[in-house]
Amino acid sequence: MRLRPGNAWPRVLRAPRVRVILAGTMSAQGSVTAVVILALDVGAARIGVAASDESELLASPRAVIRRRSDAAAVEAILRAVAEAGAGQVVVGLPVSFDGQLHAQAQAVRRFAEKLRARLTVPLVYADETLSTVRAEEQLRASGLRGDKIRERIDAAAAAVILQEYLDTRREAVLPPPDAADDRDESSRP
Repeated sequence: MRLRPGNAWPRVLRAPRVRVILAGTMSAQGSVTAVVILALDVGAARIGVAASDESELLASPRAVIRRRSDAAAVEAILRAVAEAGAGQVVVGLPVSFDGQLHAQAQAVRRFAEKLRARLTVPLVYADETLSTVRAEEQLRASGLRGDKIRERIDAAAAAVILQEYLDTRREAVLPPPDAADDRDESSRP
């Protein structure tokens, strides 16, 4: 099955069968152009997958990989990246409220480092603090309940992680607003 931009929600797929269609390039001159970025919400049983659009503005949930083994999950992710030509992979890292990387974060890093060893594109970490909570809030606000939330939560959490990553990157490169634009209308002559 091919997952294409515009699919409303991900389907739960077994690790060896997941496929995501993405695109993105770097110019021959070495300048960076917008690419599709793949994001992962890595859990013990499932890995949520989200993808950006080619303009790196929007993140969308794409699939859930059932994590039967690390090797099978890595293979599924590698196939998705290779088939898509994705330019980057973002892995959500569960940083605790005290700023430390506890057991779950260490497990995610071990898995991500196995993935990094096999990837041909950059892998970066992004803070995923409360991403599942925000994803659940969004799903509930859309009217979903119970089992419908459970089947979509991992991919939705990956989309939250990716959207925050995209927004942060965009804010980092945008020029600061002109102070003149912030003036109150009443202060103008």
